[in-house]
Amino acid sequence: MAASPLTRAVLEIDEYASTLGWDQPARLFALVDTARLRAQEPGLAAQLGLDDEAASSASYTPVEQEELPPGTALDKFLGTIAWPDAVVGCALTVERLMLPPSAEASVPHGMKDKQLAAWVAKHPDRQEVRMTVAVLRDGARESAVRLREKDSPTEVLTGADLVPGLAEALAATFED
Repeated sequence: MAASPLTRAVLEIDEYASTLGWDQPARLFALVDTARLRAQEPGLAAQLGLDDEAASSASYTPVEQEELPPGTALDKFLGTIAWPDAVVGCALTVERLMLPPSAEASVPHGMKDKQLAAWVAKHPDRQEVRMTVAVLRDGARESAVRLREKDSPTEVLTGADLVPGLAEALAATFED
């Protein structure tokens, strides 16, 4: 079992995303305090299958938001989000191509974003990954990274600083 409630929420979202398969759009989730949800919205909590045990332990319930608008850059979209007070955190799952650190020296300089993306897509050492990143209003962060070639719940890497840029962008959605 994951150590912290935030880690458990990230792994729950990762597992949900894995049931949908690969080549999926980014998905945004609000994180709400499970006990507060059960107390304030018992009907909704029952629909979500949140029992007394889940509510009595410190936990977060991910609530998937509407699909991100097609064709909108992720950073621009995140800049438009404002959360109500009941939302204690948020999470995003997104698929990307990544290169190992050993390939960094071979990245051509001066490429525009689209050119760089095309170059990475053709690189023989590229890896497809699904990243799930969550942040709380209090600054806590957690991430899960799943490689497509090792698509198994036992192969998911977790850590607070795995995807710092995305965590910063999500944290900014809570700033006034």
